[in-house]
Amino acid sequence: MADTFTFELVSPERILKSGEATEVIVPGTAGDFTVLPGHSPVLSTLRPGVMDVTLDGAKTRIYVKSGLIEVDPKRVTVLAQTAYDMAEMDASRIADELKTAQDERAAADESDDELIAHTEAAIDALTRLGGKMDR
Repeated sequence: MADTFTFELVSPERILKSGEATEVIVPGTAGDFTVLPGHSPVLSTLRPGVMDVTLDGAKTRIYVKSGLIEVDPKRVTVLAQTAYDMAEMDASRIADELKTAQDERAAADESDDELIAHTEAAIDALTRLGGKMDR
């Protein structure tokens, strides 16, 4: 088994992060899971939350709003609609994202369980992130 795997974080516009990773902790829709080298193949949707990536020997935290992850033993590809490197996020951006999520939740059709779950997960994740920024 190799000690690393290729990691790519891709948005609709471009490749956001790429390199050799040793671990990725993923906010999957069904729950968080950890990917290590040699992981079995997995395809999962992402819920809003922070993905922790050990990339090229450094830990990186990335907020993902939604997307997909495809895992195989040698490669992990994350297709994210929206992603922010936590090192570049400030309280203002978190507040803006939280306001957007709250507005989406308020406008959601009460019969759309998937949208409600997604917006509530975003509100929860962003509220926790905002609390950490205040410290």
